[in-house]
Amino acid sequence: MRKEEKASISAVKIIIISLIFILFSGIGVMAVNSQINNVKVQFPNNYELSILTTKTNVGEILKDNHISVGEEEAIEPALDEDIGPDKVIKITQSFEETDDTQAIEALSTEDVIDDYSIEIEKIETMEVEIPYETITKDVSGGNTENNQTKVIQEGQNGLKQIVYKITYKDNIEIDRIELSSTVIKEPVNKIVQVSKKTTISRSSTSERTGSNPSTTSTSSLAKKVANITPEVKTLNASAYTASTCGKSVTDSGYGRTASGSMAQSWYTVAAGKGYPIGTVIYIPYFKDKPNGGWFVVQDRGSAISNSKIDIYMDSYNDCKKFGRRNLECYIYKL
Repeated sequence: MRKEEKASISAVKIIIISLIFILFSGIGVMAVNSQINNVKVQFPNNYELSILTTKTNVGEILKDNHISVGEEEAIEPALDEDIGPDKVIKITQSFEETDDTQAIEALSTEDVIDDYSIEIEKIETMEVEIPYETITKDVSGGNTENNQTKVIQEGQNGLKQIVYKITYKDNIEIDRIELSSTVIKEPVNKIVQVSKKTTISRSSTSERTGSNPSTTSTSSLAKKVANITPEVKTLNASAYTASTCGKSVTDSGYGRTASGSMAQSWYTVAAGKGYPIGTVIYIPYFKDKPNGGWFVVQDRGSAISNSKIDIYMDSYNDCKKFGRRNLECYIYKL
């Protein structure tokens, strides 16, 4: 009994082994008969995909790999064709020439220019004048009749430096932003005085604003300009001397003025080119000085303008003591 069972088991093993052999032999035959292809699929964005397949039809290969072709895409070879010898399937973006042409024609010249316009930002520094203000001082005591106005101080514009960020488009400024502002020179306000008009009595020997001092003075310079009506101005006055460096007008050539004459204390004045050499100037501030307040324009100066004068004095200490001040001046141009 045991021998028969053993014989039966051996027969079953032989049958199972035979079936396994037949199965693998069939698979091997199928692998030999079906060629495996390595197909490359190229997409419009230059991406490339490698596919291992036994099929050769383009449509079947794409379907098996879940790849679809859009309406605006072209494929080579076609879906119903087999892959070529290079085993490459190309999917490209297709364009309709008519549509593109119409789209290009629809663009206006202005649209094209606007698309290619370039904006440029620049940092620029500019100097801008600061306007002066006019200040009126009323010292007339409330009187509204027979008043007169006089400029006590001439106005001068100031200067400031401004840094801007400026945006240009096609060299045309389209935006401006102020980044910083620095005052370089403060403005000088113009001061106008309103006062009651005064008159001169014939018996009076004192000088009044609006009069002609030359008619009441015994100075030789006053007599020289007695028939000339003066121009009354407020000038910024300073002082200078030729003895600053230890020299005096007695030294050879030192202290010689632009007129060719030697500078004289209480006589010589340096003024701007608006006042010709020889112009006589009466300054009431100095009426009690040896010259009685009468001067002659004999000199020039690089820092002297038509709104300034420089009065010659004997010593540096005199100049320093005088300093700088605004003085009323009667100007007689010969």
